[in-house]
Amino acid sequence: MRSQLRKKIRKLRRELTETQQKQASSALLSQIKNIPDVFSYNTYAVYLASDGEIDTMPLIEELSSCGAEIYLPVVDPDLPRAMTFRRYDNDTVLVPNKYGILEPDENSPLIQSDDLDVIFAPLVAFDLKGNRLGMGGGYYDQLFKNLRQSGREVKIIGLAHDFQLVDSVPADSWDEKLETVTTPAGIYLIAP
Repeated sequence: MRSQLRKKIRKLRRELTETQQKQASSALLSQIKNIPDVFSYNTYAVYLASDGEIDTMPLIEELSSCGAEIYLPVVDPDLPRAMTFRRYDNDTVLVPNKYGILEPDENSPLIQSDDLDVIFAPLVAFDLKGNRLGMGGGYYDQLFKNLRQSGREVKIIGLAHDFQLVDSVPADSWDEKLETVTTPAGIYLIAP
């Protein structure tokens, strides 16, 4: 069921035209601006879109113009579900990781995940119970679990296209729930 849902939504994402992607990304940024105080923090983790994910570059540019520090996820090629974050700006050298996703090279400064203020997280599908279906690697679930166990309050906001909202996401015991998801059409605040 999870793999079928993942395959279906990924296909829909990849079928979006460049114009549809630009419109969705612009509308998403407008929605994010409606989240109280979201632009008042210092450190943000944002992903670079791949596989039809909603484009985060307008968000990155907006955050940068506010003087925020942007960090991108970097997966450890040797450890399962291990992810760190490195600083990103216009001069950052990006290299493809083992999945072909661009990430900062080893010369970019690291930040501990619990030193981040806000994490904008990718997802494949979500439901109104806060269940999130990712790409299947478990990186973000492990990150969210580690943050929860550390006791550090980090604001986590899932980002998605509108059609990524589904009736139900099959959840496993290790899945971590989201409390906020933003799409081009709205902000979903999910009670914990």
